[in-house]
Amino acid sequence: MIRKDNFTLPGAKGRPMLIDVTYDDVFKNAPLVIFAHGFKGFKDWGTHDLLARYFAEKGFRFLKFNFSHNGTTPANPLDFANLTAFADNTVSIELEDLDTIIDFACSGASIPVANGVYLIGHSMGGGVSIIKTAEDARIKKLVTMASISGFRNLWPKQIEQQWRLQSVFYFENKRTGQQMPVKSTLLDDLDKHPLRLDIIRQASLVTQPWLIVHGDADPTVPVSHSLQLHEANPAAEYVVQKGADHTFGGEHPFAGDALPASLSEFCDKAISFLSK
Repeated sequence: MIRKDNFTLPGAKGRPMLIDVTYDDVFKNAPLVIFAHGFKGFKDWGTHDLLARYFAEKGFRFLKFNFSHNGTTPANPLDFANLTAFADNTVSIELEDLDTIIDFACSGASIPVANGVYLIGHSMGGGVSIIKTAEDARIKKLVTMASISGFRNLWPKQIEQQWRLQSVFYFENKRTGQQMPVKSTLLDDLDKHPLRLDIIRQASLVTQPWLIVHGDADPTVPVSHSLQLHEANPAAEYVVQKGADHTFGGEHPFAGDALPASLSEFCDKAISFLSK
């Protein structure tokens, strides 16, 4: 039977992180996959529950979580109700959160985990996952989907001067119409840790098996990002998925009860890779 267990952990600066783990209790020693969402994302976005269930049906435990500063709250997990937290987010905060999640998983106290974890990162979560994989031997395999190749690729370079002068920049959420603030402390974080937060450099240091998947119809993160990642780490398996967009056919809200074709194709590739 497919089950879902829910947890809450304190993340960076004490802000709570909601977590859920989906699994089929038939598989007693199921390997654990941790999923890291992207910028303006959250664990219950669109097709993420269907994604978790699909992996569970194939014999995995699938953990997804909200980064502590992603703008959602335990009371409002589907809305960006805390833009103050969103504004304070940095890459280092997300790396701290991901470390907390891996510590929680590998402790074995609440989730049966045998010998390390697998990591899947989407978009900005892909960049964070690459850095974490390069640093952490507990991660046994990495899958990135539509990953960025640099954090500064998330915005036009020319806005940084204005951003620093005003101490904040607003990113539009096209789905909700919200103007979502991000403080210039994000830029300060990138400047203070140029080596650690250099995704391409860290990509070259990943020694674990790695699958890079990117859609050739991605309007948000061009497929050239994935090529840069593969050039940095030629040992990684590299797939350009024909017809796939940034979310592999997913949207929020998602009304269907089955994975979109592009996302199903991605899952099959990832599951085959992780099962080797």
